[in-house]
Amino acid sequence: MVILGVDPGSQRTGWGAIDTDGRRHRLLEKGAIAPPPRSSLPERLRLIHAAVGGLIGRLRPDVLAVEDVFHAVNTRTALVLGHVRGVVLLAGAQAGLPVHEFAPATVKQQITGFGRAEKAQVALMVARMLELPGDGEAGDAADALAVALCHAHLTLTSGIPS
Repeated sequence: MVILGVDPGSQRTGWGAIDTDGRRHRLLEKGAIAPPPRSSLPERLRLIHAAVGGLIGRLRPDVLAVEDVFHAVNTRTALVLGHVRGVVLLAGAQAGLPVHEFAPATVKQQITGFGRAEKAQVALMVARMLELPGDGEAGDAADALAVALCHAHLTLTSGIPS
């Protein structure tokens, strides 16, 4: 099964694709979508939607796994993040993919065993699970890969339909 994980962000939207059977995972590709910083919100949303749609078309995932909204202190930040998530979810729905959303604490729990783990801990475990060299790079792509791995663990090993 190919899972495309996405960590939505208005400045940088991380993505990562894995091939998995639920127990063994292999990195296919990873990266981040970074619209020009001075772009208007509608233009950033358009670019993110187009990029996710392009990834779906090129990678042909079986499922899209997206990180859910965290509780932001800044209301505007949370609202903008909700818009970004909306265009990511739309891209998945337009492609006819099953779309699954996971809370950040759930992702951290599944990857590290601790729901309040730091980004560096998540990156380290992602690197270990995908047998990548080094201690992993904390960042948007690592977070997106963690979402994909979370989906693999919760659905493929537990029998929950994907």
